[in-house]
Amino acid sequence: MSALWTSAEIAAATGGTASGAFTVSGVTFDSREVIGGELFIALRGESTDGHKFIDQARERGAGGFLVSEPVDGAHVRVADTTAALEALGSASRGRSDARVIGVTGSVGKTSVKEALKLALDRFAPDRTHASVKSYNNHTGVPLSLARMPADSRFGIFEMGMNHPGELAALTRLVRPHVAIVTWVASAHREFFATEADIADAKGEIFAGLEPGGTAIIPFDSEHRDRLLDHARPHAAQLLTFGEGEGADVRARRFSLQPDCTTVTADVAGEVLTYKVGMAGRHWLNNSLAVLAGVKAAGGDLGLAGLALAGLTGLPGRGRRLRVARGGGQAGVIDEAYNANPASMTAALAVLGEVVPNGDGRRLAVLGSMKELGDLSDEFHAGLAPAVEAAHVTHAILVGREIEPLADALKRRIKVEHVGDAAAAIQAVERALRADDVLLVKGSNSVGLGRLVAHFQGVDA
Repeated sequence: MSALWTSAEIAAATGGTASGAFTVSGVTFDSREVIGGELFIALRGESTDGHKFIDQARERGAGGFLVSEPVDGAHVRVADTTAALEALGSASRGRSDARVIGVTGSVGKTSVKEALKLALDRFAPDRTHASVKSYNNHTGVPLSLARMPADSRFGIFEMGMNHPGELAALTRLVRPHVAIVTWVASAHREFFATEADIADAKGEIFAGLEPGGTAIIPFDSEHRDRLLDHARPHAAQLLTFGEGEGADVRARRFSLQPDCTTVTADVAGEVLTYKVGMAGRHWLNNSLAVLAGVKAAGGDLGLAGLALAGLTGLPGRGRRLRVARGGGQAGVIDEAYNANPASMTAALAVLGEVVPNGDGRRLAVLGSMKELGDLSDEFHAGLAPAVEAAHVTHAILVGREIEPLADALKRRIKVEHVGDAAAAIQAVERALRADDVLLVKGSNSVGLGRLVAHFQGVDA
């Protein structure tokens, strides 16, 4: 495998001292991700110290270490490994001629990032780099930058936040040519007085745009004008996407199917008919954001349409599974990765579009939504109409915060309220039958990925 970094380059980027000459083919701060040849960065956190895992990383084949204390073997020593990680990410961005896209939003940012990667990889095979997983915070973003090969043609970086000012710092590091806000919704309301305040925080992404850059904004959002106001001082081009008349990237016609979405769109003057291999109106919105991003970055819209058709099975974000049940099979919609009121409502709408086989029912395992502050009870109880509209006959609700939804539903449908993911697994084992369709959705910290892993027979 070719070298991603040399020890001399790492030392120059971080201001550190190299023990000698060595090369690495990757970068990680998680020793479990080491498969051979990586630079292992020993970060110090509030609860752990990466230096404790150096032996484990060495045994797994790490190619070198970025450390702040003496170690044996190939390494670069710095005063502060967290600052060094940011410096390495900045150096990676500085040496690259890639067209860089930054993506944020209350919902859809990981999905849009993944779809953009697939779309641009068809145009520039093996030269399109993107964040993995949801590495979108103050350590994940510089790590993703540090992993970008110097010869990349495109770089796509997800950026998240739950406090004002966080995106401003991340976008200065990423320096995108194209900045996308997928949507604004009431996520992290514990830290924001109003949804408009969230829009202001999302609008920080535009401050990092490179000269001549493009801002991409959801036309149908009630916060559109607020986002445009944030973008205008920094963007040479503004693109809006959505269903409404006047959007630059607009769905002319679309059809929502139980397992896909078909669309004819006007993409800033180019007409494209395509299919999205994922169901739900939120994927219509996501796909338009992707096409706007591809257009702004100089990619190929036709290839992007083909990539969207092949977009199926994103783990935790709409993947469909079939599981053995009572001599037959049941369907599972895996939306287990995370949840806020907007994404929960969208997932329930998808469940409502699915027609179970035979006597099958629609069931839902819904986990608590976190970081909603004083509005938590209101937001949870407010999901009741969406649950009913999805024709759910049996709801298994997980966690303390979701109790108001249990109270709102218990006289209307069958409800089980359980404390944790382990209890949810037991409840599903009792309830799920052949031909049923089950939605699994909740905030990541609730751990409903364990339920999906249980069905797959793997450890979460």
